[in-house]
Amino acid sequence: MNLHEYQAKELLKKYNVPVQEGIAVESVAAAEDAYRQIKAETDSKFAVIKAQIHAGGRGKGTIKEHPEQHGVQVVKSVEDAAEVAKNILGGTLVTIQTGAAGKKVNKIFVAKDAYYDGPSPTKEFYLSILLDRAKGQNVIMYSTEGGMDIEEVAHNTPEKIFKEWVHPSGGLLPFQARKIAFNFGLSGDAFKNCVKFVTNLYNAYIGVDASMLEINPLFKTSDEKIIAVDCKLNIDENALIRRPEIAALRDITEEDPTEVEAGQYNLNFVKLDGNVGCMVNGAGLAMATMDMIKLSGGEPANFLDVGGTANAQTVEAGFKIILKDPNVNAILINIFGGIVRCDRVAAGVIEAYNKLGDIKIPIIVRLQGTNAEEAKKLIDESGLKVESAILLSEAADLVKKAVA
Repeated sequence: MNLHEYQAKELLKKYNVPVQEGIAVESVAAAEDAYRQIKAETDSKFAVIKAQIHAGGRGKGTIKEHPEQHGVQVVKSVEDAAEVAKNILGGTLVTIQTGAAGKKVNKIFVAKDAYYDGPSPTKEFYLSILLDRAKGQNVIMYSTEGGMDIEEVAHNTPEKIFKEWVHPSGGLLPFQARKIAFNFGLSGDAFKNCVKFVTNLYNAYIGVDASMLEINPLFKTSDEKIIAVDCKLNIDENALIRRPEIAALRDITEEDPTEVEAGQYNLNFVKLDGNVGCMVNGAGLAMATMDMIKLSGGEPANFLDVGGTANAQTVEAGFKIILKDPNVNAILINIFGGIVRCDRVAAGVIEAYNKLGDIKIPIIVRLQGTNAEEAKKLIDESGLKVESAILLSEAADLVKKAVA
């Protein structure tokens, strides 16, 4: 589950991680009030307005309705704040991660300026924490080259990306935090503050059951403080059952509507860009089915796992979700009857088909396992425009015919 920047920062503050403070607002008037409050607190005319969407690249991204407007902008007056907020709120922000469709901005974050004058130069770094599945350990990835061009740094100069692995039984050790601060080239108070920052940040990563935590930029201020100017935080959805306070932060307006609907029926659904919808029970079988669709000349339009207890209700919900995609030219249902009996699934398919009415695209049903023969007979005798198969090769031939 993804979080917005302002939500992630509030979680980090609970673990004593210094962040760029700000106020999240949803209207132009509230943005003006936030600017006034920040100006009074900092005695500075500068503030930063940031669009809040679940995507990176906001600084370089632009608002579709106002192409001159970027997703992040410095303002220096109430009038500036009002104009920028008006341009961003309700607009569609297009970034390198959103694709051409972009994402609608419903909220902005009015933040304090971190780039104030002081006795030492400011510096931007990059730091992220995630799981290295190959090693079975969390890894801290960091670089002295933080900022908006970190993707280019990773591509063109990978030697500037450092990695520090953390053993799960010992946690982040003090020498590792010092090593990171040393590689950043820090000294004095900035070095000490960085050691504390990295230690507390790793504790936050573990404490909130994160799957990825990225700080870009990790910022050294002109008075030697280390703060998170931005934060991207992904939470492991499997842990939300014990994190109801974090689950409550979910913003479904940022998610694909069909994936949200699928979740309401406990369906595991991911939308893809193909032309053959597939409905399968079991993740492994779903992956194999998608491969088979490609080998047959089609492209999978989705990943849809109905689970091991598929029934008429889940099949009907799956049908409805797949049929919302106008690119789907055929549907392949591939069920292995282990826990669930194939004849019951067949009955569910027939019932769902009758409820949905006339479906104008080919439907191929492949049922294998317990009572597969009985299931094939039910479908063949149903009078519906459904083609049945038992062998995967038979289903492949039917898919090839359908997409041709």
